[in-house]
Amino acid sequence: MALSGRRQLDTRQRSAGCASPNKCDEVRKVFQLKQIGPNQLLPLSPRPGSDLQVCMSKNLTCCTKKMEEKYQVAARRDIQNHLQTSSSSLKFLISRNVAAFQETFEALMRQAENYTHVVLQESYRSMADQAVGPVRELFTDISLFLLGSELSVDDLVQRFFDALFPLVYNHLINPGLTDISPSYAECVRSSRRDLRPFAAVPGLLADQISRSGVSGKLLLQALHLGIEVINTTDHLQLSRECRRAMLKMHYCPHCQGLTQSKPCMGYCLNVMRGCLASMAEIDSHWREFVHSLEGLSARMQGPQDLEQVLLGVHTLLHDAVGHSQNTGPRLSAQLHKLCGPPSRKPAQSVSLQHSSRDSIPLKASVRVSGDSLAVRRRDFLNSLRLYRTFYGGLADQLCVSELASGDGHACWNGTDIVKSYTLRVVGNGIKAQSANPEVKVKVADPVINQIIDKLKHINQLLQGKSIPKLGSLDQIETGSGDADGRYSGDCDDEDGCGGSGGDEVKRKVPRVSKLSPDVTGDQKHRHHNHHYPPAEDSAKEGRSRSFGLTGAIWVLILPCLHMLLAL
Repeated sequence: MALSGRRQLDTRQRSAGCASPNKCDEVRKVFQLKQIGPNQLLPLSPRPGSDLQVCMSKNLTCCTKKMEEKYQVAARRDIQNHLQTSSSSLKFLISRNVAAFQETFEALMRQAENYTHVVLQESYRSMADQAVGPVRELFTDISLFLLGSELSVDDLVQRFFDALFPLVYNHLINPGLTDISPSYAECVRSSRRDLRPFAAVPGLLADQISRSGVSGKLLLQALHLGIEVINTTDHLQLSRECRRAMLKMHYCPHCQGLTQSKPCMGYCLNVMRGCLASMAEIDSHWREFVHSLEGLSARMQGPQDLEQVLLGVHTLLHDAVGHSQNTGPRLSAQLHKLCGPPSRKPAQSVSLQHSSRDSIPLKASVRVSGDSLAVRRRDFLNSLRLYRTFYGGLADQLCVSELASGDGHACWNGTDIVKSYTLRVVGNGIKAQSANPEVKVKVADPVINQIIDKLKHINQLLQGKSIPKLGSLDQIETGSGDADGRYSGDCDDEDGCGGSGGDEVKRKVPRVSKLSPDVTGDQKHRHHNHHYPPAEDSAKEGRSRSFGLTGAIWVLILPCLHMLLAL
């Protein structure tokens, strides 16, 4: 009975055409409460609305043209607030997991670096302290690569093993009381590509980091694009046609004093489906986006399991150094031919070496906090799956949960309060809007088209349709290979595909077979273009001999010094 009475009251008030000044008082209160504009814009009493462009009525009105302009701004602000509220939980879900994945990457990097330091200290203590810098640089570069840098994995792995080989030679293959001289160390370093002291390990490590790293980078890139899609649709720029339709649906009833009315469900659907028609075009691509992320996650196992690869670096390194020790005599003989006899620093470097080792404590192993990457991905995708139809049903969701009147209630149809909306209700998407009685939609929004194109592209990448076997994610279209079309990683690290590892010098090194971990045809690959140690005159050779003689003298003197110190 109360509902029926209210309907009759609304009808009487509508017939009166805002005849009561109290009606404009109610409009004034809502106008002020929603901070739509200054109250001075409101008339003191109902007036003819001949100057209105959208909220036109035969009855007297509580609106002016200036009020209508403010209402249109408010309608646009309201719809953006509704869009942002609807997407807030989805946006938070993706943003939170982007941060979580990045934190997990960094924790894995710290743990993998610490594992490597521990292995070096326990197994190769004599060179562990000097290897701290190269190891730190390696994992820093890997971290930068994962977080989006355009670094070449081949290059960064080669630089690491280039820096490691002189240390291995000096401390494990041909140890001495003093370190080898910088010039001799440079010759050892530049010979590494040809001698292959670490067998196939550098190539294997580069391959594993590239495969797993591309997947990890792609996951982060996809999530960042997900946030970009949401930000774009949250700030959708409405057409003039839509702004007028929103004004008519939300605030034109106020002009007639109907501040509590809500639009009919069918009317709301037509307006919202029209204004969000371009957004509805995202639906199929967003569904595919969620499905493609699931496919990528399923493939991130074995060689593409970033966690497994990073935490296995120390094992590969141990194998690589062990192989160089096992082939030490051969490597030493080859280096003697390439670089001459070992040239070492003066003897006072002995004390410095010991003090350096004592000053660097053994790093404790740090366990990754929280869940593993696989668990995080699984939980995230389980949550994201709930939003796979988000863009297809957004207009309907807004009308049902926020904007429209419930079934059985009197509602606003754009011109009057009625029992129900009688015009045709169109579907979602651009094509369906040709029959929309409330909003004329001509073409898709160009900004939405751009975001759809980005989704199409990332979906291809996620599905593996555009990803080369290896290479930087930022060079997906062309690969990171040379002019012949060979992608980085196609050749073994030791084959010399990436130059000498120096920033200013690039060497052409003959290709070595991948089938054998050792260089079996040393004479075959030893050409005149190798870098030999500087030996333009006999003076340098003489200095080398004098350093060797000095070392021999120290061998005789040191026991005496120890006896004197003991006294």
